[in-house]
Amino acid sequence: MSENSFRQSEPVSFGERLANSQAFADLFRAGMALVEETATYLDGPGRAESKKLARAAALAYATESMRLTTRLMQLASWLLLHRAVKEGEMSLAQANKEKTKVKLSGSDTHEPDNLELLPEKLRDLIDRSLALQAKVRRLDATIHNRNAGEQAPAGNPVEHQIGLLRAAFGAESAERIF
Repeated sequence: MSENSFRQSEPVSFGERLANSQAFADLFRAGMALVEETATYLDGPGRAESKKLARAAALAYATESMRLTTRLMQLASWLLLHRAVKEGEMSLAQANKEKTKVKLSGSDTHEPDNLELLPEKLRDLIDRSLALQAKVRRLDATIHNRNAGEQAPAGNPVEHQIGLLRAAFGAESAERIF
């Protein structure tokens, strides 16, 4: 059996393909644009808006802007790690080790009353960052679904790939495809 036909019979590493996909490139651009937009807002119009807020609202603004900044820096770190994989600067296994330093948890709890006190633009940035975080968490779960060296699960490989698609793009989107 030639090496070419052997390679064709091996399972496709969905995680590596996804990290090198146009979908990842689009997510990277959107994520970095959100980081830049947030920084511009917080350093300019947001700073001016925060000075006009009442004490309780100013405290909520400070808390939520710090959470937003922290969330976006963690997301940017993850995106930069995986861009390095895409560009061949590190392996997916190396990125998997490094990503343990990045916190993608969705454990931010917001008090609805506090969010209502915030300027509309800040609330929009928070909502968009949470949506980005959800996408990155799904992508992370898909890309790093197996440890390096672990064998593909037994059973139908097509079902396994469909499961990965559902994890990456959400069950509703995958259902429309299939």
